Amino acid sequence: MVAKRKLSKSADDRDEANAKDISRAKKSKIGVRKRTTSAHEGEVDDDTVFVQSLKSAGVILKYGNQPNKLTLDQAVFQKKLYQALRKHPRYPNVMQEFISGLEAHIEDRDKFRNCLLPCGQSQEGESSNNVNYQESLLKLLLGIEILQSPVMNTLFEKIPEFMYDGVPEDGINMPRLIIHQFKWLDRIIDSKDLTSKIMQLISVAPLEIQRDIITSLPEILEDAQHNEIAKELNSLLQQNTQLTVPILDALSSLNLCAELLVEVRHSVMSTLSAVKLDDLPVVVKFILHSITAADAVEVITELRKNLELESCVLPSQLPANWDKQKQKNAMGASVNQENSGHDCVAIMFDVIKAAVRFQKATAEAWIKAIEIVDSAAEHKVIDLLVLLILHTASTSNSKKQVEKLLRSKIRLGYVGDQLLQVAFRSHALVVREYFPSVLSLAQTLLRSPDVSVVSFGSQMYKYAFMIFDSYCQQEVVGALVTHVCSGFTAEVDISLDVLIDLVSQNSSAMAVYAIFVKGILDYMDNLSPQQIRKLFFVLSTLAFSRGQDGSHIQDDMHIVIRKQLSSTISKYKRIGIIGAVMMVGCMAYDSSKFEPSSSHLPSMSKESFRQATALLELVRTCSEHSPEAAALYYDELANLVQKGNLDPQVQELIGRSVLDDFQEDFVVDLLPEADSKHLLPLKSMFNLDEEDSEGGIVINLLPLLSNSMTSTGFENAAGKQRVKKCISPVSLASFFRLLRFCEEVQHNGNLEEIDALLGCPLYMTNLELVEKVESLSKQERELLCSLLFHTLNWFREVVNAFCKQQDTEMKGKVLLRLQNITHLQVLLEKCIAATPGYVPPLANFDLEITEVPLNVAPAAPAKKGKKDQKSKKKQKSEGNKNSSTDSSQTEDPAEESQVQSESTQGKENTEEGKVFVNLPNYRAYFRELDTDVFFVLQCGLVTKSLLDTELHTKATEVVQLGSAELVFLLEDLSRKLDYMLVANATKKMLFLKVKGDRDVGFSHLRQMTSQALAQFAVELLNPLCNHLENAHNYFQVMIAENNGVVDVLGADVKEHQRMAACYQLLLQVLNTLFAWCGFAQHGNRKLLKLALGVLANRLKTGDGEFELEELVRQTFRYLQNFHSSIPCCAPAVTLTQLLIVIAEKSLDNQYKEKIASIARGFLCQSWVLPSGEKEKGNKYNEALEILLCIYLKHADDVLKSVEEIAGVGIPELLNSTKDGSSNTFPTLSRQTFLVFYRVMMRELDKSVKSIPAGMQSDSTEVQIEKLLRWNVAVRDFHILVNLVKVFDSRPVLGVCLKHGRLFIESFLKQGMPLLDYSFKKHREDVQSLLKTLQLSTRQLHHMCGHTKLNQDTNLTNHVPLLKKLLELFVYRVKAMLTINKCQEAFWLGNLKNRDLQGEEILSQASQQESGGDEESELPEDDAEEEIEEELDGCESDTRKATRDDEDSTECSDSD
Repeated sequence: MVAKRKLSKSADDRDEANAKDISRAKKSKIGVRKRTTSAHEGEVDDDTVFVQSLKSAGVILKYGNQPNKLTLDQAVFQKKLYQALRKHPRYPNVMQEFISGLEAHIEDRDKFRNCLLPCGQSQEGESSNNVNYQESLLKLLLGIEILQSPVMNTLFEKIPEFMYDGVPEDGINMPRLIIHQFKWLDRIIDSKDLTSKIMQLISVAPLEIQRDIITSLPEILEDAQHNEIAKELNSLLQQNTQLTVPILDALSSLNLCAELLVEVRHSVMSTLSAVKLDDLPVVVKFILHSITAADAVEVITELRKNLELESCVLPSQLPANWDKQKQKNAMGASVNQENSGHDCVAIMFDVIKAAVRFQKATAEAWIKAIEIVDSAAEHKVIDLLVLLILHTASTSNSKKQVEKLLRSKIRLGYVGDQLLQVAFRSHALVVREYFPSVLSLAQTLLRSPDVSVVSFGSQMYKYAFMIFDSYCQQEVVGALVTHVCSGFTAEVDISLDVLIDLVSQNSSAMAVYAIFVKGILDYMDNLSPQQIRKLFFVLSTLAFSRGQDGSHIQDDMHIVIRKQLSSTISKYKRIGIIGAVMMVGCMAYDSSKFEPSSSHLPSMSKESFRQATALLELVRTCSEHSPEAAALYYDELANLVQKGNLDPQVQELIGRSVLDDFQEDFVVDLLPEADSKHLLPLKSMFNLDEEDSEGGIVINLLPLLSNSMTSTGFENAAGKQRVKKCISPVSLASFFRLLRFCEEVQHNGNLEEIDALLGCPLYMTNLELVEKVESLSKQERELLCSLLFHTLNWFREVVNAFCKQQDTEMKGKVLLRLQNITHLQVLLEKCIAATPGYVPPLANFDLEITEVPLNVAPAAPAKKGKKDQKSKKKQKSEGNKNSSTDSSQTEDPAEESQVQSESTQGKENTEEGKVFVNLPNYRAYFRELDTDVFFVLQCGLVTKSLLDTELHTKATEVVQLGSAELVFLLEDLSRKLDYMLVANATKKMLFLKVKGDRDVGFSHLRQMTSQALAQFAVELLNPLCNHLENAHNYFQVMIAENNGVVDVLGADVKEHQRMAACYQLLLQVLNTLFAWCGFAQHGNRKLLKLALGVLANRLKTGDGEFELEELVRQTFRYLQNFHSSIPCCAPAVTLTQLLIVIAEKSLDNQYKEKIASIARGFLCQSWVLPSGEKEKGNKYNEALEILLCIYLKHADDVLKSVEEIAGVGIPELLNSTKDGSSNTFPTLSRQTFLVFYRVMMRELDKSVKSIPAGMQSDSTEVQIEKLLRWNVAVRDFHILVNLVKVFDSRPVLGVCLKHGRLFIESFLKQGMPLLDYSFKKHREDVQSLLKTLQLSTRQLHHMCGHTKLNQDTNLTNHVPLLKKLLELFVYRVKAMLTINKCQEAFWLGNLKNRDLQGEEILSQASQQESGGDEESELPEDDAEEEIEEELDGCESDTRKATRDDEDSTECSDSD
């Protein structure tokens, strides 16, 4: 209320600002004013009742600008005047005379003004309370009861006279002054009349006077009139939005009832979208202050729905490259219109901040309102800004709640980069105010295991740096440096990526903070090679993009690199090599090749070229004595050259001697073979150009390898400082990689200069030695293994180089080299198996190999024996006598389809003293295949020409991609996609540990982004589909020729296995691609449609562009056709998962039934291996479990599906032979029973949890539906529990006890309330349900006794909780009967302890001999005592019978 008075006075002051005698007007408002005199001023003195009455009561009226004088105290004056009028002889007629005199007196404007302004105090006047401020004459008259009404009428009649006057000379606003007289009256005689007159006045008054009147209403009216005036103001608000602010100002000060407040708030909310921007803070403040805890969520939800901030601020107000000076001006006080818009939005958020800080219900309501939004389209920028406010203004617990909510929204894709960009660019001033919260949230999000959340956090850092001031930029860089030094691998990676983006886009701004980034050099020990590359790229860019300004960073980097290169420890030398090459790359960066606008810039300076040359020479010198260091140097240089952005001078320097050096080190002339002095006989092998020709070239592999067998390792080689450089085949592949990139850059991708290397032979040994490898010495065997490893790596690198060449001859040779690779891999497996303890030569030099594959020693059978024991235990637990699998089974996708064959092979090899070797475990020792190699998948038949000695075509040979080569390529493609294209958007956080072996073999791949790899995979879809259709046709033909079965005798087992592996790998590649979480992002939607379009067009070629739904439908149909030719269980699972992934791209539920049908079809199929045996083993069981879960999850009615398997399939199994299976479900056998049982029990539990609990408000139809579902569920449960009598193995018991308890628990929570309300109407159904459940719980009771008898700890752990639930069930049934007034139907008895087959446990019999064998009725009180004793654990098996709850709950008709 005090605030209102101050507001009105300040308004008076504004109106009087331009008046001529403003000083005197202001002085007239205080009690003691200096007396002014003039010739025409004086006292008003006449014989009228009005003047004489006032004079006798103590008021002297004055002319002109002199105020009326009050000679007595205000209260004394009012009392004297009241008595004078009341005791006047002509009362009450004298009242009319007094009012007439008043009206005559105030006809003159000056006199009227004096009556409205405060009275002055006479010099001789005495004041009882020494009050300095005196009220105006008219206000004193309004305080007299008998005069109040006529004086009010007079004043209301005078207001229209001044409504449309301009600003008078004295600057006094007469209407405002008149309205001021009605404020703070001690008593209002007729409030209703006053309210009516005020509303009439508002309806006709101009806008400014309307505002004055409305703002003054709370100070004029009594509380009794507040609700009435609020209704009037509410209707006025709908008519005139210009009065929004004064009306809300008045309403917020009125004492309103709750119902009216809600009505007013709804009206205000409806006008929110039409409110002016300047009025928005006032409107929001009123809404937030009118909230109660009960309706907070509803109000806030409606408020955020109606607030459209996007239309409040123009995007042009805050450009992306915000100049710092403009920023400073914008953040200060400004008067332009744009900044006033910013100010209004900022004020509104200050209002929200105050509300959430001081009103807990409001804060919680905002969180709830944002939480319930369930789509990206419905989220607004206000959601993000309010979350920042909540994070700033909340306690630590609430902050965690905000962080959790934001993470959830980002993970679901509801809040994304687009919303974040709008928040930062359009509302930068608001976001800047909450910068500490921005920084805190970004730090938290960056540590998340979720890829999308991490990406959002990194974007927050980027926008904060690009848009905010220098202080914020410094904080952002400091936070990123902290992340890099944190030790968490994922955190380090993303932080370095953010720094790279900032350096690339804002190098001048980042240069200021280079000193912060330089500090990371002290923490390089914990960084991986890829992270070191990123770090040196950032530092080098900062150092060399500023010329001389970055010299101090350059010096520090040179010092660090020289120190690392001179180290004898391989780890630090590796850091030095990587750092030096990255520095050269930045020094020699040629921007003109990628930025045409930079073509006018000068090329590399002489000084920079000198530094780059010196640095390269330093690295070469420090690495030439160590083959591993030299190989790493060549690899890093190759990566640099591959980018194609080097300055021509540096490019020419690198490529100048590469070809000559390679020929000198590794290539020799092909000479007639002679007896060699090497450990193994020398022979040239794998010549693709000419057979038995001389005068060609050959890779000098065996001689170099044999000579290097005596050389020392990485560290010792560097320490000896030999004069002559070390030539080792270790660096052969790396050197060739550098050579081919130099040739590509020099000749625009043409490799004709070095094409002889594609088909030239290698000096090796006779590979027939592999067959008698066990007769060789250990050194010879190790040499033979190393020879094969180097040959394979040479061929891999050759395929990498020439795979893109378009020449047909070269294509044919590439395919032949792939055949050589697959052939040599088979030989290598045999050699490794015969060479225990062998460690292969390195092929990837930028990572430490932390885990060497387990050496296959002769003692392997002992280890296998342990696995056999575990296998036997597992076999016993599953009741499967033939399900043990060999330890050689791997997790590689290509071998999942060969489980049984591997097992058989492993057993055969073990008998011969050999062990199967899994070559993919050695992939760290193979060179990485480039992604370009997979374009070989597009090759069909290739014709290769054989030339005679005169280069004439002697013959032609047709080469094609075989199944073995296809498996080889698809395995590598599948690994690459699995590594890069994450499906569930989560990754593991590792602390102070390089991801090591997981990253080995992906160095080149990690230079691609996930999106680039996905795009590359989409380009491969057509050839992949070709191969998929070929595999489909292969198995279709096989099935058709043999009447639906595989002809075991006529089938090529190895070819069948390879084609099955191809089928599995092709489906796996498609599944990994389409399951990529990146497709959920809006930016990749076009790529998704392109990928779906490729598959959809295989079925039906369309001219126009299809919508996403149509593409999904066609793709699903295309893939669905493959289900008929699936050869084994693993591809069946992958195909089903792929169909689910495709169906998830659509919003339609039509695919659910189709997926269930396909999964059921696979379950009803008998899976037979090419050897004629049925599939079995752990992998097979896992695949079956996945298929069964998918079937039950997608089935229309889970309960009916479970009932079909349990009621049809299992009885068929029981009636079959020992090795037989169910006819309906051939996959259901005794070996797989546990899988089916576990899944059915688990899905049954999930299903009953989804049945809503019974409610009293449920209709009869709803009750019947729920009862039917519970009846089916209980019936299924009964069947499954009783199966324990037949399949009594320990795992089955464990599953039954665990899920049995969960089922009973769900029944108590959700089933019993239903029975409470259904008992009277559906007594028969309820009784039948309980009787069926009684049979199951009795069996559960027997199982409890059985587990106690056998003293199996793992099983007995389930017993206490299960028994507790059974006891609770007793009470619950009794309560249900009591509610329905049927308690006489409840009786309780003792139950004998029995085993699984129902035989009485002997310890129980001895007790019953003394107590009687028959169950007897017990009084309810005694029964309750027994239950309590058992719940307390006081009942022992030997002393007291345990009751079964269903025996204890016999429900009978009370009729």
